[in-house]
Amino acid sequence: MVCASTGNFGQAVTYAAVRRGKRVTVFVPADVNPSKRTRMERLGARVVLSQGDGDTAEAEARAFAAGQHDALLIEDGREPAIAEGAGTIGIELLKHPITVVIPVGDGALVTGIGCWVKAHAPDVRVIGVCASGAPCMVDSWRAGQPITTERADTIAEGIAVRDPIPESVARMEALVDDMVLVDDADLLDAIDLAFQHLGVALEPSGAAGLAALTVHNLPGSLPATVLTGANPRP
Repeated sequence: MVCASTGNFGQAVTYAAVRRGKRVTVFVPADVNPSKRTRMERLGARVVLSQGDGDTAEAEARAFAAGQHDALLIEDGREPAIAEGAGTIGIELLKHPITVVIPVGDGALVTGIGCWVKAHAPDVRVIGVCASGAPCMVDSWRAGQPITTERADTIAEGIAVRDPIPESVARMEALVDDMVLVDDADLLDAIDLAFQHLGVALEPSGAAGLAALTVHNLPGSLPATVLTGANPRP
């Protein structure tokens, strides 16, 4: 099993694969969160450090897998089954809200949740959130086609994408009602808000939905979002 990840996806793939007796190689960007790298290694992955960003790691993973006769490449955002897995979160989100606000990296989370939401409550609005320093998925959604940006510059490494996956953009076009951007300062404020009032330590990408709710006038009297926490330090 081969994948590229800034940390979260790699942990999930490693956890699932190792439990089934599979070997895992994860390509990570040069500035990977050291806690996430340690966690992947402890779960059993071989972690390969790229000399570039997350999209460079993705290209290196693709090239590595192509040269191995027994390798299966798994790309977050491209595989429908991964989006479907993330979509199970939508079952919980649909208990009450009329708007769901979801962080967007490669798009698997928002399209998976969006697929469930639109199938069971089509009037619920699905809003995606990107970091302003990594706006390619917002640009792509607005253009209706993949738009690559030169850089992805944000503290939210989990949603730092500069080269969108075409299949994911197409799914977003069908399932997402709106897209918004948040600044890194907004993410830091949301992390502080969650810690002070919820007692939850969020990572920057996991705070994107909360940040969007605090800085944008989003529709709906009862919105919902997804919060994800930071890894503990090794």
